[in-house]
Amino acid sequence: MSLTLESLARDCREVLTANDTPAGRDQVAALIGRALRDPEFVRGQFAGDAPERKVLYEDPTLGFCILAHEYRGAKESGPHDHGPSWAIYGQAEGETLMSDFAVVEAAAPDRRGKVRRVRSYALQPGDVHVYNEGDLHAPSRLGATRLIRVEGMNMDKVKRLKFEVVGD
Repeated sequence: MSLTLESLARDCREVLTANDTPAGRDQVAALIGRALRDPEFVRGQFAGDAPERKVLYEDPTLGFCILAHEYRGAKESGPHDHGPSWAIYGQAEGETLMSDFAVVEAAAPDRRGKVRRVRSYALQPGDVHVYNEGDLHAPSRLGATRLIRVEGMNMDKVKRLKFEVVGD
């Protein structure tokens, strides 16, 4: 029997209710990994003409969101964190080249922070990665990709600081 969005959301809620820490997020990442191994589940989340960012589920109590991201072509994002939140990226299709960064100079609402790249790696279908609060990263996609992502809160509602790469 195929996994459903409702059962995935329920399982994530159970884990995060008991343990909303990095260790609990690793457990949620394992749940996302299981979902990515279910082709029927993955197909169901990307049915139709999906936007680049689609909130599939937003928990009314804890506030976490499950999203589908569909990029039809190349796309690059600058270094960012998830403000006061965390995010879990699960690669469903295609490849995302990810870079992690360290802060050289802190950002402020009126000033970009400065960061340097510390490592780069590829997320392949089935790979899942947890980015905790303050983890700076930048995805780059050379072609079409699909991701299932979980955010600790709906990032549509969060103003984030800006960063620029130095000393690369």
